[in-house]
Amino acid sequence: MPSTPQYRSNRIRGRRVRRSLHSDINVTPMVDLFLVLLLVFIMTASNLLPTVPLDLPKTDAESETLQQDPVTVSIQLDGSIFLNGEPIELERLADALAANSPKGFEEPIYLQGDGQADYQDVVEVMSRINTAGYQNLRLVTDSIRNE
Repeated sequence: MPSTPQYRSNRIRGRRVRRSLHSDINVTPMVDLFLVLLLVFIMTASNLLPTVPLDLPKTDAESETLQQDPVTVSIQLDGSIFLNGEPIELERLADALAANSPKGFEEPIYLQGDGQADYQDVVEVMSRINTAGYQNLRLVTDSIRNE
């Protein structure tokens, strides 16, 4: 026997009135949830990349889009060095790069130095990265067009 949908019925003055099935989906809670998730994502997106306060040198070179989860080495004005936003000593930089580079020596290393930092500090860091075996070194600058 084929199954038929069950309907509720009411009797109004001896007549039988059939109600039809309503299969509406209430999407309001789902939209609310997505809006909340969008707000959370927007508020936390700026905190995903490690940031070290730097005054980057200004150039009019074309900008490049950063890859996802880049390996960044930062040099502040006072000569302090940061790897992915965490302070590190120059002597430990090569070992820490090996631990943070999933692609090995092919991993692009983004070097960002304060525009007023001592040139000797920047050259020492570049030398350590180069002698560690990393040849894909990219310098990060600020665009003059952003001002």
